[in-house]
Amino acid sequence: MKILLAQIMYEKNVSIRQLSLRSGVSKSTIQDDMNEDSNPKIKTLERLAQGLNCQITDLFDSNYK
Repeated sequence: MKILLAQIMYEKNVSIRQLSLRSGVSKSTIQDDMNEDSNPKIKTLERLAQGLNCQITDLFDSNYK
């Protein structure tokens, strides 16, 4: 499953710092989750989706969406 965090942040013109402030997720965690090999926790994805004002399912690409 591919995490689309960097793409959504780019589309919404949101920096790592801004997302960290909006979501309460640390900058280092956000950077780690932007990595293709990441395996973020659901709770973290929920907070990131809230910070980006999007659905949690928007954050990942899967054939089983």
